[in-house]
Amino acid sequence: MKIFDTPEKTIGDMKADLAARLIAATSDIAVVIDRAGTIKDFATSTDMPEETYSNWIGKSWLDVVTPECRKKAKDLLSPPAANDVARWRQVNHPVGGQPDIPVRYTSIPLGSNGKVLALGNDLRPMAVQQQRILEAQSAMEREYERLRQSETRYRALFQVSSEAVLIVDSRSQKVVEANPAATQLLVNGAKAVAGRPFADLFSEDSTPIAIDSLSAAQSMPRVDGVIVVSAHGHRQLVMTTSLIRQSRTTYYLVRLNTRGSEANATGLVERSNIFKAIDQLPDGLVLVDKDRRIMMGNPAFLELCELAQETQVKGEPVDRWLGRVSVDIDVLLAHVREHGTTRRFATIVRGEYGSRAEVDISAVLVDSGEEPYYAFSLRRLEPAAASESRAERQLPQSVEQLTKLVGRVPLKELVGETTDIVEKLCIEASLDLTRGNRASAAEMLGLSRQSFYVKLRRYGIGDRDSEEHDLD
Repeated sequence: MKIFDTPEKTIGDMKADLAARLIAATSDIAVVIDRAGTIKDFATSTDMPEETYSNWIGKSWLDVVTPECRKKAKDLLSPPAANDVARWRQVNHPVGGQPDIPVRYTSIPLGSNGKVLALGNDLRPMAVQQQRILEAQSAMEREYERLRQSETRYRALFQVSSEAVLIVDSRSQKVVEANPAATQLLVNGAKAVAGRPFADLFSEDSTPIAIDSLSAAQSMPRVDGVIVVSAHGHRQLVMTTSLIRQSRTTYYLVRLNTRGSEANATGLVERSNIFKAIDQLPDGLVLVDKDRRIMMGNPAFLELCELAQETQVKGEPVDRWLGRVSVDIDVLLAHVREHGTTRRFATIVRGEYGSRAEVDISAVLVDSGEEPYYAFSLRRLEPAAASESRAERQLPQSVEQLTKLVGRVPLKELVGETTDIVEKLCIEASLDLTRGNRASAAEMLGLSRQSFYVKLRRYGIGDRDSEEHDLD
């Protein structure tokens, strides 16, 4: 504690009202007590209930504190000398029917008449903070206990599982954890598996297959049925791989099981090479999740989109590149959900730099057991094939009919007739593209449903009953 060296010079004679304001401003509560221990006056700037101090003046100082605090309150009546270190005491003031109010006091003498000034700081805000800290600490301890219990259960299950399980870091492709079954299966328990490169656990021929399985797990919910051969013991193993995320880090969960010697491994090993075959297909292949976002696209699909890397399409909406308008994908997915598959769905792929390629799509809904997804096969239509596919939509007969009218019908009427023919063919084309879905066809042409149905009646396309059915 450091007090003023020359208060007479620096402060001078201080008037009583100024001293009172200074004391009230620098403490939460100030109490003036006479030689006999009676409260003569007090001031407070805290929000103590009024019933706590309404009758303090004239009462004994020891009577306004709780019984267990009277000894400390009595110590404050004999303050230390002016040059001694101030003593602080915490006393509690009782409040009827409510928690006691803790106040931390120190005292100084007021002249030679025996009066004492007790200056106090309200400790309730600190008590609230302490209570919050205790509650937060208790919550953390409960959460830690829950995590410890979960980890214990996980460890127990991981250790006693008869199935070999590996946790592999997706970046380094090193084994982070391996249960005893995996250690026994892969190295006969001779040495630890954790920390070793994943590729070192398999034979030279199986290493590319195992690595391809990890890569495929990045874009598929699960990759299973992959046959590999262990480097130690040359055992044939069935590998299942899935991707897990934890604390912004991705890991591979790899499960390994032995397969019987009577099974034909050749066919399954060839099946694991399907990923290489997909990359070499001349037709585009793209996998799309239920939210229409691309999970995987082969090089042929990337070429149609005028892109170089698969990462440029992963996670992007498929209708960013596929379809004349968004309704194309609506119609395609609706048909696949209803029938499970579809083929020769004509549409276009819009390249990243403005090119347009006409394609036929064959699509299937794949139920993987977890999250279903769609597989699209896109076959590019060459100009001749595209022309044949649109043969029914050309205008040779209509144009011939129109040219015969030249000289007999005014140009204005010829133009009107041409407009009607083009409009009719566009409506028929939209119905073909949407497989008869009139609402989607109207949206494709930018027409309201009512206007679309008016034009259908005008050109005699469809019937009234189907229109009413669509409106319902």
